[in-house]
Amino acid sequence: MTRILVGTCGWTDPSLLRSGWYPPGHRDPDKRLRHYTTRFPVVEADSPYYALPAPRTTRLWADRTPPGFRFDVKAFALLTGHPTRSSALPADLRGRPRDEGLLAEVWDRYAEALAPLRDSGRLGTLLFQYPPHLVPGPEAEAFVRAARERARDWPFAVEFRHPAWWLTDRTAAFLADLDATAVAVDAPQGLPTSIPPVTPVTTPRLSVVRFHGRSPHWGTGSKEDRFRHAYTAAELADWLPRVRALAARTEEVHVLFNNCCADAAVTAAETMRNLLTARLPHQAPAADTPAPAADTSPR
Repeated sequence: MTRILVGTCGWTDPSLLRSGWYPPGHRDPDKRLRHYTTRFPVVEADSPYYALPAPRTTRLWADRTPPGFRFDVKAFALLTGHPTRSSALPADLRGRPRDEGLLAEVWDRYAEALAPLRDSGRLGTLLFQYPPHLVPGPEAEAFVRAARERARDWPFAVEFRHPAWWLTDRTAAFLADLDATAVAVDAPQGLPTSIPPVTPVTTPRLSVVRFHGRSPHWGTGSKEDRFRHAYTAAELADWLPRVRALAARTEEVHVLFNNCCADAAVTAAETMRNLLTARLPHQAPAADTPAPAADTSPR
């Protein structure tokens, strides 16, 4: 049986907190995360992209979530080649040359910070989202391969933001050779930066789909402009055959919503969960997954 886990990218976005989705009295981190786990069985932790977390923080995440819950964790910006402010680095690493030695040290601290999630069985995958300026070619492949080598003992997922990666079959073969999950995306189409909605399976253990919304301002404007989109049931239903096809070939599928404006992401996630459940009325939730949040599909 494949577990199809539906959730959102983050659970502490300020606009979500203002939306009223969390019940009154759920302002502190403990109650917010515990409430989230009653609704969804997976979440993407985005904050490690901006700053390295402390092991104490991820230990609390593990303690506040039930067995079977999954965290997909974004890689720190420096590890994926994004512009990274010195202030985002630990104080003792600021001012060091941005070379392989610094990358290795940052990776070691990132891995140390995520060890509580892995040790508790709550780590879904590391998510290495590469920037649009990383275009396919030998140098780019070497950069990704070096990251995979550092993370060779970890689950590893890759999202490319330059569309040229998915204009060739080479990309899927490359990620399969790395034993890395290819992240599929739903994003606006018809723009120069549009990523096609391809769904290659590159490892049998996990598939990931991230829904970014369909704003015409994708790639430009503010964060709110880029991600402001309320998915309709029809738009999500179009993805059901693709999600089922992924479930037929992998042990677990994570469906994550990144249209993080107010409660749009949690609303879309709930709609997708309900659509999957409605299409599979004979299925029961997985035993180790919270009943309101679990969706399953036969392999």
